[in-house]
Parts: sequence; C-alpha cells; structure tokens
Amino acid sequence: MVVTGYEADGSLVVSFGGLRMPGKYHLFAVVALGAGATALGAAVAERMTGAAESGSAVIKDATGKQVGMLRVATSGGKTKITITAQDLPPGYHGFHIHAKGVCDPRSKDPATGSPFFSAGPHFDLDAHSHPAHSGDLPPLLVNGDGTGSATVKTDRFQSAQLFDRDGSAIVIHAAPDNQANIPKRYAASGPDAETLKTGDSGARIACGVITKRQSGRG
Repeated sequence: MVVTGYEADGSLVVSFGGLRMPGKYHLFAVVALGAGATALGAAVAERMTGAAESGSAVIKDATGKQVGMLRVATSGGKTKITITAQDLPPGYHGFHIHAKGVCDPRSKDPATGSPFFSAGPHFDLDAHSHPAHSGDLPPLLVNGDGTGSATVKTDRFQSAQLFDRDGSAIVIHAAPDNQANIPKRYAASGPDAETLKTGDSGARIACGVITKRQSGRG
C-alpha cells in the first residue's frame, strides 16, 4: 500500500498494487500494525467488492479434518455465499445451509446413519420444499484434485437471519443435488417426499457452524 496524495477533505488516496483508491482512509489507520492492519485490509476488501462480511464457517468432515471454508457477506442488498473446499471426492455435491448451528459427527440420522444429523433440516423461513428452501444453493463442483469453489448471491434470506437462537450450519453432501427435477417420463407423479427434502443429495459428509463476525475484527 502506498499513499499517493490527499483528497480535498483531508482523507488519503492510497494505491494497492497500482490500483488508485481515493476515500476515507485516515493516517491513523495507515500506520496501524497487527490487528489494526488486518482490519484495514478487511475494510479495503469491502470497499473494493461492495460486500461486508457478516459470518464464516470452518467446514470439517466426520473425522474432524478441515475440508473447507465458508464466508457470508451482505452485498447489494443480497446475501453473498462464498465456499472454498479441498480434500473432497471429485464430482458434484449438494451443499445447503441447515437450520441448526450444531455439527456433531456422532449425531447419526436414524434412517440412514449419516453423520451431522444435529444440523437439522434445510434452513427455511417459510413452509417450502426443495429446491425452494431459503438455504438451498446450487451444487458444488469438486475438481479431480479434490478442490472446489463457488460464489452465490441469494435474496432468499438476509445474513442476520442465520444467527437466530439455534444458529445455522453449512452442510456438504456426498451426492449431486438434482434440485428436485424429476421429469414425468421417469415418475408420473414427479419428485417424492424424500426428493423434496434434499434433492437426493445423499449422506452428509462435511459440516461447519456459521458464526457471526465480531464487530471490529478483520
């Protein structure tokens, strides 16, 4: 970061990698070190992207190994979801926001034995079915090397609604999410009750509790 000048109101004009960024960057922030510099970096990122981060989740598999990171931000009146993942099986995976902020791998679905049953059903603000749950997201594509990433903007909920009394979690599933798209040539009655729950995404293989970003932290 290089200070390149001043605005008429006395605020600094700074340059990041050659990108000139006028604005309300004052001297005390520029000389801050440690946590203060981190906070400045977060503020600059928000200014560049128009997104204010509101929460995040460390995603772990059933053995406790970290396999991803989720970030939640408010951007242009919508909620921006960004996920990065590694060490996952290649292919498409259903991933959704679930209704409870508890990721206990010992909590098993009594019907299937899938872990992370503690995260509850899909997060939903109304009586919807899949794929119209508030927390339903497009499938995540994992590459051959086990990595994947996706960014989604949704107007189905505001980020603050994720932090209710029982919280929320992000869950990655073992199988692709068919978005409840069952053509009538395969099933005359369309998707069944199970498909309308999860899009046939299969077992829960990873989970992360979405925690609220603390004010003043980078």
